[in-house]
Amino acid sequence: GFSIVSYTGTGSTATVGHGLGVAPDVIIVKNREDSNSWNVYHTGNEINTPAEDFVIYLNDTNAKVNQASNWNDTAPTSSVFTVGSSNGSNGSSDDMIAYCFSSVAGYSKAGSWSGNGSSDGTFVFTGFRPRFLLHKDSNSTEQWQIKDTARDTSNPVDVYLHPNLSNAENTSTNASVDFLSNGFKIRTSDGSHNTSGNTYIYLAFAESPFKYS
Repeated sequence: GFSIVSYTGTGSTATVGHGLGVAPDVIIVKNREDSNSWNVYHTGNEINTPAEDFVIYLNDTNAKVNQASNWNDTAPTSSVFTVGSSNGSNGSSDDMIAYCFSSVAGYSKAGSWSGNGSSDGTFVFTGFRPRFLLHKDSNSTEQWQIKDTARDTSNPVDVYLHPNLSNAENTSTNASVDFLSNGFKIRTSDGSHNTSGNTYIYLAFAESPFKYS
């Protein structure tokens, strides 16, 4: 469910093999030769509009952007993903790197949840107890957050890092999430987790992937 692909950009629409055998749910692309953003495709952004129409950036707080130049408005397939003319995903003659993830039952899960604005927040089913959780409000300028059970060993899990910042880790009740045996539950009404009606994208990995142990 994970591949790393290097390719040379063309500056115009092209396809890139990813080797997963199924369509990726998350693709993170970086142009290695300039200071462009980390470009993210995420299947969880597909709310009324196809996910491939959007890009969101791992290194900043911007909401998702409807921008055809990143993925050429073309959904990834079981063999390739498509890049457009954006320098961030397909710089002409530039060295590019892509990290591709597909959900694997009992091991990893990419998806989204909808905020309800309550401290009794949404339960998100993953099919396993998370060991690692990356998430972002894709509708607003909230920070990305990373939580895990190596640094925070009991519920609520509220120790977090921001991949888009250089800050040291922080702890806050505004970041409270319960990691459960089959998913996770939001325990805060804070905007970084639970604004009513907003879409939150995530990528999670299992603590004990029994199916593959």
